Amino acid sequence: MKKLILLFAALSIFIGCQEDKIEESPLPSESLTKVNSCEGCHTNYDHLKKVYTPDPPATGGGGCGGDIPHYEPYDRVYLGGNGYEEFKNGMHGKISCVTCHNGVDGTDDKDEAHSKDFIKHPSMHAKEKCGTCHPKIVNKTTNSLHEQGWGQKRMVVQRSGVGEHPTDFDKLTELMQEGYNTNCAKCHATCGDCHITRPIQGGGGLYKGHQFSKPDMLDNCVTCHVSRGGHAYLGQAIGTVPDVHLTKANYKCIDCHTKDEIHGDGNIYETRYEMPQLPECQDCHTDLANSNPFHSVHMETMNCYACHSQEYNNCGSCHINGEGARIAAYQDFKIGLNPIPDLKPYKFVTLRRSLSAPDSWKEYGTPNLNNFDVAPTFKYTTPHNIIRITSRTGEKIDGEWQTYANCTQGCHINGEKNKDLFLFESDLEDWEKPANKGIIVDGKLPSGWGQ
Repeated sequence: MKKLILLFAALSIFIGCQEDKIEESPLPSESLTKVNSCEGCHTNYDHLKKVYTPDPPATGGGGCGGDIPHYEPYDRVYLGGNGYEEFKNGMHGKISCVTCHNGVDGTDDKDEAHSKDFIKHPSMHAKEKCGTCHPKIVNKTTNSLHEQGWGQKRMVVQRSGVGEHPTDFDKLTELMQEGYNTNCAKCHATCGDCHITRPIQGGGGLYKGHQFSKPDMLDNCVTCHVSRGGHAYLGQAIGTVPDVHLTKANYKCIDCHTKDEIHGDGNIYETRYEMPQLPECQDCHTDLANSNPFHSVHMETMNCYACHSQEYNNCGSCHINGEGARIAAYQDFKIGLNPIPDLKPYKFVTLRRSLSAPDSWKEYGTPNLNNFDVAPTFKYTTPHNIIRITSRTGEKIDGEWQTYANCTQGCHINGEKNKDLFLFESDLEDWEKPANKGIIVDGKLPSGWGQ
């Protein structure tokens, strides 16, 4: 009982502290039904349609996520529906609009309402606008991969030859920074992109009438993680099936990728594979090495995906506002030498053709990247399309999947058999060969395989 009393006392203090920070609207309740207030305007759909400002011409392509769906400006800012009711009944609904958005309340003049340093997306200023109530989370997410996109920035910085670390991003030319922000940064998220609005790649705007909620797998996560995450996990490609974690356990993204990983820990990681909170297969699947003969032989030399993933999406060269990729998106599966042995212990791993070519940034004043060969164009990959029996582990006999008796049947090379599973120099375009010389398997496979 004493512990229960202490728990309630602590909870009361926590709630009290949060409520002390709430600055409620000073306007009388009747004005909220009129258009001479923030809430009155944004809950009046017909009025929004009269006063909205059309979108400027679009810049930048849809990129690897495809074309961005379009929502009208008045639909993106309309406060309505069950989500709005949930928002109003919650703690965030008690906060005045101008506390987060600045601007001027109590006026029907749109220009005046949106003056005084009006902020369309308060979480773009998270330390000031979110950090007063959520300081620990904001301090962590400031340097998170989700918010900063350090991995992408690192590759652009290194291939450009202007530095080694993603924090050297500001050493790029202004044109390249502009190109990155226009074309690449739309898939890196602030607090609001996950909890209040649709991500920019999903069309932007309020997701559920300003309701604050956990990220939805389809409408938030997969909206950005589409070509390499959702596309595979949901089994969208011809010839593939959904991931077993979806079909058997109905796992959503956040069941494995916890908030601690997504929010970050405040440190800068140059790649997601450095993140300590990143989930591993062994977190759930214990004692794998002794579960069958294949595992006992290969657990230390091959990552799990080399046997248990299906074909996945690949493409070559970024769509940086030009004519598109040199190599269009395609389904494939490749095993090669591990490009990140300092982070992953395996010798052979799954590889994915990445979005980079020497002239990817030519539309932004850089005809060719000076240091393009600094990293492979085929990268370590963890496809989200796991199934137990694949072309490497078994076959269908009389309509039933059965595992192979040995690895030679489905994976080891014997003449030309199974050779297409591995990354050889002959699989590369000429412009890719120098960058990938350290990960191709030519001469690196066991001699008995007859390659």
